Amino acid sequence: MNEQYIMKNMLTVLLSALVGAAAAFGVVKATTPSPADTTIVTDAAGNAVEYRTVNLAESDYPDFTYAAENAVEAVVYVEVTVTSSGNSRSIDPFEFFFGFGNGYGFGQPREQKGSGSGVIIRPDGYIVTNNHVVSGASKINVTLNNNQQYEATVVGTDPATDVAIIKIDATGLPTIPLGDSDALRLGEWVLAIGSPLGEQLRSTITAGIVSAKGRSMPDNSEEFKIESFIQTDAAVNPGNSGGALVNKKGELVGINTAIVSQTGSYTGYSFAVPVNIVKRVADDIVDFGSVKRAILGIRMGSVNKEIADEMKLSAVSGVYIGEVSKGSAAEKAGLRVKDIILAIDGQKIPDASSLQAKVNSYHPGDKADILYVRDGKEEHTTVTFQSSSQENGEKNLDGSIVFYGAHLKAADPAALKTLGLKSGVEIVSLGSGKMAQAGAQEGGIITFVNGDAVSKPEDVVAKAKKASRAVYVEGVDKNGKAFYFGFGK
Repeated sequence: MNEQYIMKNMLTVLLSALVGAAAAFGVVKATTPSPADTTIVTDAAGNAVEYRTVNLAESDYPDFTYAAENAVEAVVYVEVTVTSSGNSRSIDPFEFFFGFGNGYGFGQPREQKGSGSGVIIRPDGYIVTNNHVVSGASKINVTLNNNQQYEATVVGTDPATDVAIIKIDATGLPTIPLGDSDALRLGEWVLAIGSPLGEQLRSTITAGIVSAKGRSMPDNSEEFKIESFIQTDAAVNPGNSGGALVNKKGELVGINTAIVSQTGSYTGYSFAVPVNIVKRVADDIVDFGSVKRAILGIRMGSVNKEIADEMKLSAVSGVYIGEVSKGSAAEKAGLRVKDIILAIDGQKIPDASSLQAKVNSYHPGDKADILYVRDGKEEHTTVTFQSSSQENGEKNLDGSIVFYGAHLKAADPAALKTLGLKSGVEIVSLGSGKMAQAGAQEGGIITFVNGDAVSKPEDVVAKAKKASRAVYVEGVDKNGKAFYFGFGK
């Protein structure tokens, strides 16, 4: 009896030891790379280097089905009608991407069709798209993913970010939840959803990765631009403009805006406005009708190696202040020329586009802590951001006068002589405002305001100020063709 008991105990101990050894072997085997999990390669110096390889099961691959099936319902097809003046004109930097042709036109005024995409951001019919999609449109039609069609109106636009809000008369519409574009990581998977090449390819979904963040793009205009684009390699073509860029969760992280291409078709590079900028602009447009943009008041440039060496910086990073505007938020905060901005409210500022994007996240009157370098020492200051909007009659540093968003200067005498005019005021730039919305063109010469001749910008401002209800403008464009437009005060 005792011998049987002893034998049973010995067997139990032996079995327990065997089970424990097997478990330990399994753990070691699972956590130790096998020869099949490593690769031996030779580097440039002839040394053998071992690299770990990864074998992914099917379940490890990204699944886009949820994001695609949900987000596509909130992406719409946008068709616009634009009435062309028939005069020759310069090429709009976004125009070929949008699909309006080669950028030149002659002859009588005619209607042109263009197409783009949009994203429903509120169930009561508010849709975000690109400013260049709806700019100058006389009619906008929206087609939902379920084929329902609506006529849309423009709520407001912001050329600086190329964002516009349009609205349709509908309720209970599907929307895309807004993500956090600042949290995007390089190499993260994203989907581009839109209508490339027109209606026949509506609701097309392509996939790619985040190739870069904070990208700026070449731009020939001298207007202020927010340039902090998300670069992806998701296939985007004409017609995708204004469509959604979403992450794997199905959250909106950007609005597809442009491509860089020699042909006008996708060649591997596409750009989107980050949703954190889009949300800020959209909220202002819906709530106030225009963007309440904060400005710092500096002329700046990204730090290069030469500046970093001169200023004895530890890294080639930051924003170099080249000029501080008089009376600006920067001047009042004590910032000076040659200061290097390193961070705002704890967020590192590696370059100028990052600073633009960060400042654009604030409202006028907001305060922020700025970390900067002066004479090799790091300092802090508190800035109170000012508004970018200017009052009619306000004078800019270049001598131009602000008039409903546009900048005016006395016309050059040589230009007046060429056009056969005695006097007039040149529209130097449009910006955003009632002048642009009314159809004014840069380079045009204003000759009359409410029936009275004008010869300098102050005349234009004074005549408009006297008007009780509306401002009526007459003049000629840079080709000598007469124009007429009006807008309410």
